[in-house]
Amino acid sequence: MPKATFYFPQGFLWGTATAAHQVEGNNTNNNWWAWEQQEGRIINGDKSGRACDWWAGRWREDFDRAQETFQNAHRLSVEWSRIQPAPDRWDEGALDRYREMLIGLNERGMTAMVTLHHFSNPIWFEEMGAWENETAVDYFAAFVRKTVEALKAHCKLWVTINEPNVYAVGGYLGGMFPPGKNDLKLALEVLVNMVRGHAAAYKVIHDLQPEAQVGFAHNYRSFKPATWLPLDKLAVAFFQKVYNQSFAQALKDGRFNAVIKRVRIPEAAGTQDFLGLNYYSRDLLRFDPRKLKELFTRRYYPKDADLSETGFLANVPEGIIESVRWGNQFGIPMIITENGAEDSKDTFRRRYTIEHLHQLWRVMNHNFPVRGYFHWSLVDNFEWERGWTQRFGLWGLDLETQARIRRPSVDMYAEICKTNSISAEVVEKYAPEIYNKIFPV
Repeated sequence: MPKATFYFPQGFLWGTATAAHQVEGNNTNNNWWAWEQQEGRIINGDKSGRACDWWAGRWREDFDRAQETFQNAHRLSVEWSRIQPAPDRWDEGALDRYREMLIGLNERGMTAMVTLHHFSNPIWFEEMGAWENETAVDYFAAFVRKTVEALKAHCKLWVTINEPNVYAVGGYLGGMFPPGKNDLKLALEVLVNMVRGHAAAYKVIHDLQPEAQVGFAHNYRSFKPATWLPLDKLAVAFFQKVYNQSFAQALKDGRFNAVIKRVRIPEAAGTQDFLGLNYYSRDLLRFDPRKLKELFTRRYYPKDADLSETGFLANVPEGIIESVRWGNQFGIPMIITENGAEDSKDTFRRRYTIEHLHQLWRVMNHNFPVRGYFHWSLVDNFEWERGWTQRFGLWGLDLETQARIRRPSVDMYAEICKTNSISAEVVEKYAPEIYNKIFPV
């Protein structure tokens, strides 16, 4: 039986990623909390509630778990509505608590990466139109200035905005996210304002901390035409341009091009020090004139796809190679800021993770500059409109008792982090069903 060990570069970041609303609990002053109170918005009527109880202090034990399992980094977000509960008021106590979290990571020898906007908005910001409104840019820049000034001693890696494309699609096309609208023109206006918001935040951060590394986290979705038909290929080209390319391209050359909306934003040019890539899966696209809300396309997985527990994800590890090759066009380092799978039984997750990391190792061996990998997520958390129906954590969570449940993936990932590698022994122990795939005879 062939054996080998695939080593990653020295100094590679190994961590997990979390988001404030999903783990802190009782974020009662933001748009997502308000959204959860509306009937039919969240699957099963689930609510975030205490979430993972981080705001009450359980971040300490979870950071301990991360450190004890050899993770050397963690990506977390701050909650804007806690730091700025009203347009004319700042909460220094909230900043103190985030400072304490970052010090906690530093004391555990872990590199902190902080996301400044991860889907949730203060209610007051939402009421003024949020990112639909051009004034959002100035409000966001002021929030970033206040936050980075308070936390810069403990963090040099900043993500300005998480998945602006998902935010725009979820809130302004799919209607699954607040504010629940379906308006393509408005969705693109939101993206343009987020480009401006990122550019303003980039300049603020570098003004306060010249040595900072600043980027955004992009949800890269792989799209393939379902057939050879020209309309299917055209649909893929459109989605690639609008969903994957438009935002990131604007940060390179100041030109936002979403096919049906083109805007020059010169202040955005050159405002990325690294590119965060969130990769999960690949869709087949078929042109369908009946699907107005889906921009005349039908997205689906192949019949023989290796699907996650609820069918939410297909295991397509070669897509992570595609995402890195795509990201390399911007000429800056990349970090996998999210990758993971929902799996309460913890079988799919293990093969999914190993296969994706193996493909990442392969593409990195062609000198693509990937500096780290953050698994989604450390512990089961509130998965937005899907509530508690999906379990993405290495560690499970008992909602009633807040007990953490050690899944086999914890130990699998620990061995990878500790050795900075994927070994034949790890594959044989944790995902034997894919051994011959990773180590073909």
